[in-house]
Amino acid sequence: MASIFAADSALMRTLTRIADIMILNILFIVTSLPLFTLGASLTALNFTAMRIATGTDQTITGDYLRSFRSNFRQGTAIWGLLFGASAVFAAWHIVVSELVTVVILQLALFAVWYVLVFLALVTVLWLFPYLAKFEGTIRETIRNARLLSWRHPFTTLLALVVIALCAVITVFYPQATGYGLLWLLIGFAGIAVVNGALLAHVFNRYIDTPEES
Repeated sequence: MASIFAADSALMRTLTRIADIMILNILFIVTSLPLFTLGASLTALNFTAMRIATGTDQTITGDYLRSFRSNFRQGTAIWGLLFGASAVFAAWHIVVSELVTVVILQLALFAVWYVLVFLALVTVLWLFPYLAKFEGTIRETIRNARLLSWRHPFTTLLALVVIALCAVITVFYPQATGYGLLWLLIGFAGIAVVNGALLAHVFNRYIDTPEES
């Protein structure tokens, strides 16, 4: 029985990892509260989550804050661009819904809208993890994230399924998440760690040695 609670036992390692993910989740929520910092927070979240997933983490708080500081400018700028793009998509949807009365034209414009939104979503899926892993300009980061989302469709779709499944469970079965409590405890970081394992595996194909920013 004593061996179960030894520092190097499987149980204790698992409990330590759960505690690490909870700490990461709290850090992400706290640093995201100003909202304009969300880009830097997402980058730091993915940076730390990938290190947890690959077993290369040092300290959760240290890894997170290091990435948050070093990627603050680019992360914030990219978040601003995404916010602007979201406003454009929202305006497009409102205009087409309210002002376009020709059914065929409306359907065509909505079809284009859905395609563009999907392409934007899969790019964003890779965007902040890429920024966390590599250095480059904002233009290069967005371009390479888009290319990776196309070049690795299975990984992209699998990561989307993880996020979508969690969202569906939250919306339709809120009791399963303790009516949101699970998100506050572990949800954001938990998803990031799962997807971090998927994306880090792909990133490692393109580098000989890690180039972490």
